[in-house]
Parts: sequence; structure tokens; C-alpha cells
Amino acid sequence: MKSLPLFHQIAGKPVIVLGEGEMAEPKRRLVERAGAVVITDMQQGIDEGARVAFVAHDDAAMCEADAIRLRCAGLLVNVVDRPDLCDFTTPSILDRDPVLVAVGTGGASAGLAKQLRLRLERLLPHDLGKLAERLFAARDAIKARFPVMVDRRRALDDAMQEGGPLDPLREGGEDGVESWLDSAEDSEASQVIEFVLRSDDPDDLTIRQARLLGSADAVIAMPGIPDSILSRARADAVRLSHPYEGPNPDGLVIVLRH
Repeated sequence: MKSLPLFHQIAGKPVIVLGEGEMAEPKRRLVERAGAVVITDMQQGIDEGARVAFVAHDDAAMCEADAIRLRCAGLLVNVVDRPDLCDFTTPSILDRDPVLVAVGTGGASAGLAKQLRLRLERLLPHDLGKLAERLFAARDAIKARFPVMVDRRRALDDAMQEGGPLDPLREGGEDGVESWLDSAEDSEASQVIEFVLRSDDPDDLTIRQARLLGSADAVIAMPGIPDSILSRARADAVRLSHPYEGPNPDGLVIVLRH
């Protein structure tokens, strides 16, 4: 990754938006939609403790000057249509409050991000946010049913997989939370699963292999397995190196679920 995706909490806080017209107005609406207080005067925003700023002047030199001043004041800056001047970029947003899906291209193509978001709009049910809210409301009951974090994560993963009782791509999933809790079985025992890669290209992973990497608690890889493959594992999964020194070890990945 060349950028670190973050969700920045700005509700009730000042955010500077400089500029007028068709470039500035969408940023102003976006900031207001997130609940922030829009400040259009740079010094006022700095004095009030703003930490984020958008610059959208028609004049390129003015954009550069304001970006330098804001950055020197310690703010993170986004200059519209100038990724070379940006500390951060704004993604195309799919809103299923409280679920947010952000699609970014690092400033390479806003049009591509938009089209991907539109495709996802058709996939994600309109009531997905209700499932998130119901799961949040049931968090104490879920912890009581699965007091061990690993078991809890495994149970939720199994429930929300394709065709599961809490499948997030199916409408009405929020209505099944209580019944799932009542009938949920204990998680499976520890598993050790081995598979051999067909190539170093992550696009050649089978659906099962990608799913296993994405849900494993630990991954053991032979020497030579590229980072492009291992990055498909959960960020918090334990990464281990296999001590094997025999011939042609590069294609084997061992996944542990425990």
C-alpha cells in the first residue's frame, strides 16, 4: 500500500475549506455531512484548532501558497485535483451508516473509484447498517456466549460468510442476530491447513485459499513466498517463517486456525 486508509473523527470539530465554486462546494458538503464545522478563513481555522484543511482555489499558485502555510501550521492538507500537494486524498464513499466503504486510488483516478463504488452500491443491501447496529447492541451477549476472543471472532466469521445466518450481502440480516446467538455452536477445534501456490501472482489464489488467508490466526510461509501473497492475510495474524530447508519449498503456505 502507498497510503494508509483511516477514518478521521471530525464531528463537531473545525475543518478549513478554502476556495469557491464547483471544486470547493463538494468538499464543503462532504465535511458538513461528516458533522464538522466548516471554516472558510484560514487564520480563524488555525486559531480554533483545525487539524484538517481542503484547498480548492482556481489559481494554482494560490493553492500552493495556502498548502505550504497550512502544512507549516501543522494541518493535514488536501488540494483538490493536485495529488502532489496532498497529505491525504478523499475516497469515493459508499454510505450504509454506520458502515462506510471507502474506495480510493491515491489520486490516480477519481472516475475509477466512483465506478467501483457504484458497482458495490448494487451489491451491498440498503439495510446493511442495521446489521451493524444490531451486532453492536448485542456485543455483551456475544461476549458472554463466546468469552474467548479467538472463539468469538471465529464464530462471527463463520456466521457472516457467504450463505451464513448473518451474511452481510443478504437483506434482513439484522433480524437473525438473536436467533443466531441462541443456536450458535462452539467454534471448531484448531486446524492446520496446507496449500501450494500456483504462482507468485495473488490473483491466482483460489477463492478458498484467499478465504483461508483472510481468516487465519497464524500463517507459516516457506522462504520465498512474496509479500503480495502474504498481504492477503489478516493484518493482525501471526507471521511465522518455516524452517524447512529442502528443495523447492517456495510454493507452500501453512495456515493455522486456532
